[in-house]
Amino acid sequence: MAVRLTSTSIWSEDLHNLLPFYRDVLGMPVRLETPGYVQLGEATDPPLALGTHSEVHGKATDPARHIVSLETSNIRDEYARLKGLGVEFLEEPVDQGGPVIFAAFRDPEGNLLQLIEFKR
Repeated sequence: MAVRLTSTSIWSEDLHNLLPFYRDVLGMPVRLETPGYVQLGEATDPPLALGTHSEVHGKATDPARHIVSLETSNIRDEYARLKGLGVEFLEEPVDQGGPVIFAAFRDPEGNLLQLIEFKR
């Protein structure tokens, strides 16, 4: 039996610390919202879930353990847009010679994310 990704989650002490960043800054559409839990993303993609969890407190203490990748069709334009909105990038778009270009950044709680542009 094969497995496949159905969603990924980022838990927070308070969902509302993260939701404005993912919804308003990154522009991810909300597809499901309940008190303490939200799913973001296009209906055809596995969702990114954000939620309040009683065992999570403060900022991420090991943010490199789990990195969420978000695809964009124009990484340089998206990097400039997000940088202009105050997003903290760890690196600007980097072409390492492979099939993708990366740019790493943090959300408000220190979780690592990366923009990815697939070369076509």
